[in-house]
Amino acid sequence: MKIAILQPNYIPWKGYFDIINMVDIFVLYDDVQYTVRDWRNRNKIKTKFGTQWLTIPCDGTQNKIIKDVKVIWDEKWNFKHWKTIEHNYCKANYFKSYKEFFAELYCNLNENYLWEINLKFIESINSLLGIKTKIILSSELNYNRNLKKSERLLDILKYLGATNYLSGPSAKEYILEDLFTKENIKIEWMDYNNYPTYDQLYPPFVHEVSIIDLIFNVGEQSQLYLKSFNKF
Repeated sequence: MKIAILQPNYIPWKGYFDIINMVDIFVLYDDVQYTVRDWRNRNKIKTKFGTQWLTIPCDGTQNKIIKDVKVIWDEKWNFKHWKTIEHNYCKANYFKSYKEFFAELYCNLNENYLWEINLKFIESINSLLGIKTKIILSSELNYNRNLKKSERLLDILKYLGATNYLSGPSAKEYILEDLFTKENIKIEWMDYNNYPTYDQLYPPFVHEVSIIDLIFNVGEQSQLYLKSFNKF
């Protein structure tokens, strides 16, 4: 049983979806501290002037856990985000094929909590990519939330019966691998290097943008540019 645990991000990049597709269960880590100016409420798209942030405005984020962070709706950010996406990707090869899908997704948003919106986007994009991994919320699990970082992750994995844990490389800074070894859980590190490039608008090529960039530019061939579907 291979499991990954990541915080819910807004329209994540391709590496995030690769991790989802590489595991049996994907845990959205929604009961940890919310971090400002991070990927939870924003991501980048490509424009002719370089990359641009799309940011969801949130209310009262200080000292809150992710699942309690609410979205500010009086700014109509969803329509603004969609208009920005439409303006910058209208010339992409497959924009017309997915325009209705994303327009409906954005324009029908009415969720109050950030994690709900992020989950809705993640599940919708999974369906486009053909990713069928089971997604669960950490807040719904019965585990010890008073433990430190490594121990807390380990407790989630033990609760779910994991044999393997797939982690992003940044966690190497704090993961105590010996703890996992003692519990017979093997840590696997995601490698974000050597992704192939594709026909992207507005050179030079940038990998670190939302997955929607890949979808609008290569369409149904998106799987060819994801590691979880191919071995590069």
